[in-house]
Amino acid sequence: MKHHIIYANHNDGSFNHAVKNKIEETLKNAGHEIFVSDLYAMQFNPVLTSEDLKRLYAGEIAPEIKAEQNKIAEADVLVIIYPVWWTSMPAILKGYIDRVFQYGFAYKAGSNGIEGMLHGKKVILFSSTGQPKEAYENGMYNAMDMTTNTGIFEFCGIEVLDHVYFPSIMTVTDEIRSQYIEEAAEIISKLSPTVK
Repeated sequence: MKHHIIYANHNDGSFNHAVKNKIEETLKNAGHEIFVSDLYAMQFNPVLTSEDLKRLYAGEIAPEIKAEQNKIAEADVLVIIYPVWWTSMPAILKGYIDRVFQYGFAYKAGSNGIEGMLHGKKVILFSSTGQPKEAYENGMYNAMDMTTNTGIFEFCGIEVLDHVYFPSIMTVTDEIRSQYIEEAAEIISKLSPTVK
């Protein structure tokens, strides 16, 4: 299987970076092919501009956008890794979605209204939070799942396999953080079995 990891954290020493590295290692060891889009390392421009829209209406796609669309098109599974900031994803990841998941690539107008165009693809999301689990159990987890899982990925026809949240990442012990990283590896192994 082919996996496209989309990673959004500016800090190479972060928990998210450790999760990304562990997932890459786990997938490689299981025989999967991997593409990585490290958005900060790429200095990806997240701003959807009027020039982008003019190109879209003219049937043109900026080269950096086409390169990312090609990765998504080729992948069987998307793996999204990011910290939760202000109960959402970092702006660079939201902008990636704004610019890459374009009309005509990720969705279109069909006979029954808007239709997703990325059917057959799957996504697994890993998100760290600074707040404890209890702070999000008032409906915030459900809200984040609705806006991200449903509002973005399912809207485009992608099957959401899981959205895993790692709470209290700033205050838990190193031992707990290590357990979280192993949990991420176990989840990715379960959802993406070894290639025979």
